[in-house]
Amino acid sequence: MASIVLSNVDKIYAGGVKAVNGLNLEIKDGEFMVLVGPSGCGKSTALRMIAGLEDISGGEISIGDRVVNHLPPKDRDIAMVFQNYALYPHMTVEENLAFGLKLRKMPKAEIAKRVNEAAKMLGLEQYLKRKPAALSGGQRQRVAMGRAIVREPQAFLMDEPLSNLDAKLRVSMRASLNQLHERLGVTTVYVTHDQVEAMTLGDRVCVLRDGLLQQVDTPQNLFDAPVNLFVAGFMGSPSMNFVTAEMVRDANGAAVSFAGYKLPVPDSTFAEKPGLDRYIGKRIILGIRPSDFEDSVAANGNSTGWVRIPVRANVTEELGSEINVLFTIDAPPVEHKDTVAAANDGDEEEVTLPLTGDKSLWTARVNARSHVRPGQNIELVVDTHNLHFFDVESGLSIGHEANIGR
Repeated sequence: MASIVLSNVDKIYAGGVKAVNGLNLEIKDGEFMVLVGPSGCGKSTALRMIAGLEDISGGEISIGDRVVNHLPPKDRDIAMVFQNYALYPHMTVEENLAFGLKLRKMPKAEIAKRVNEAAKMLGLEQYLKRKPAALSGGQRQRVAMGRAIVREPQAFLMDEPLSNLDAKLRVSMRASLNQLHERLGVTTVYVTHDQVEAMTLGDRVCVLRDGLLQQVDTPQNLFDAPVNLFVAGFMGSPSMNFVTAEMVRDANGAAVSFAGYKLPVPDSTFAEKPGLDRYIGKRIILGIRPSDFEDSVAANGNSTGWVRIPVRANVTEELGSEINVLFTIDAPPVEHKDTVAAANDGDEEEVTLPLTGDKSLWTARVNARSHVRPGQNIELVVDTHNLHFFDVESGLSIGHEANIGR
């Protein structure tokens, strides 16, 4: 096992396109680090540079105590798992698992031992004599992981390994990956564009955008304390609701005012977010997570100190244990470059916006006891201790420790 350190790493393609820009990242020994971001953000390029499949244009990459800038992939002691499995179709599962070890001229007894251990770990024992064509997608992906495991490398590099699987299988494979990492403890760098996958797998998550590092933190901290509008909008599903609001203060204390609503801002928030008081009388971008709403009826008295907001449910999405309530507020959608980038997910096609005219479509995630239906009026309560505040110009989170002094 080994730590992986990237110091000021750049990747510049022909024409001056910077795929990765001054990336500084330290992946600890035994850590499960997830690189996440929209398509084209540089995450796969960063992974391929660690693997040695892409040359770096500048900076330094270390694996363990060795600088590996000029080492070929085979000498870096890493194992890679790809999105498309990359199995040999003419070989059995057993032969696929053993192939890399045979190339290294490992003794037959050791090969058999490692193959059997990996097969047992991954539940592949009854499939060892089958060829990949006779396996399901999930089984093939387990074989691809087994081929990496038998190598016993210093680090695993995984490039969207679950994206070809159906939704239910992805969930079970995520659990398997978590268990594998607990058991093996090998340093793992995992690339995905799926922020739910990132949140459930990573010890820490590195959010990238346009080749630039946005924030590296635990999944919970990324959710609770995003450094800017982009991270706030990208992490979390459904994504954060945004609106341009005004910070005001009157005899009743500080509040944010928008679209006919006025939400009090607790004194504790000003203590937690240094510099927020300087925005009194100014416009800010307010963010509220869908999970910080609740139906006042379903809240059953658990909403002491929460603020009530009457809304009309446009659409409801029933998810069994909870309901997503989509409603409009009388304020135009926030059109900041960061919120557009987070919603767009980097795809070439234009992002499709719901037809709400000059109003914003918000989402509240409420308990299924709510029984709210489309077209009904509902009184939501919102926890004002969890409000997020962003600078209108820079998009930076106000009072976040990483932004103080910027």
